[in-house]
Amino acid sequence: MAIPLPQGFLRLPIAHRALHDRTKGRVENSPAAINAAIDAGYAIEIDVQLAADGTAMVFHDETLDRLTPESGALIARTSGELARIPLLGGRDTIATLAEVLRLIAGRIPLLIELKDQTLTLSNSDGKLEAATAAALAQYDGPVAVMSFSPSMMIHMARLAPAVPRGLTTSSFQPADWHPVLEGTCARLREIPDYNHVGASFISHQADDLARARVAELKAQGAAILCWTISTPEQESAARTHADNVTFEGYRSPLPA
Repeated sequence: MAIPLPQGFLRLPIAHRALHDRTKGRVENSPAAINAAIDAGYAIEIDVQLAADGTAMVFHDETLDRLTPESGALIARTSGELARIPLLGGRDTIATLAEVLRLIAGRIPLLIELKDQTLTLSNSDGKLEAATAAALAQYDGPVAVMSFSPSMMIHMARLAPAVPRGLTTSSFQPADWHPVLEGTCARLREIPDYNHVGASFISHQADDLARARVAELKAQGAAILCWTISTPEQESAARTHADNVTFEGYRSPLPA
């Protein structure tokens, strides 16, 4: 059964990876960026990856190389090891999802993207989903989950049925998705799993919002979010199709 997306996700612009600005010491997905988004009154989008000990960590990449002084796969490190790794450009280290939930404490809407652990958008083993559901079990606040992987949302429907679910969607151009198979890209491009996973929303690639399937889903009642808007001009164009935007690099205007 699809669980409706709370209205806060449609009313408040969503800060992509929180309100990050490395020039001000706020690294993406960091507690500093999350605090800044809360102070500004935005909803927040974060990413989760799986640590070696089965803990959900708030981090976008599969590897540590881009955002930390370390290298290699995040999943090869325990949560304790990751907690000691600094994020480049700020004072924070890599946080667990449980830590971030305690920080937010229900004050603003939180959108959690579960990152595909197979790297091929194939069947998930459910481990990150279980870690995410466990962290959310006692959370009291507006929260929703999404993934590019329909398999992950099927697991979340079983593990956390009361949490709204969505699909992160795209034009799925194969050149941008290696090593995902071309056939997988072709299938996912038309968002065939929306009803099957019990989704109530999508977050779609902003420059592909004119796709007929997006309009079709909106007509049947889906909430349409989009990623990632980086200028006011892009936001204006996106809002002709989308109910809300996920933004970064500027401050989206808040509702009056």
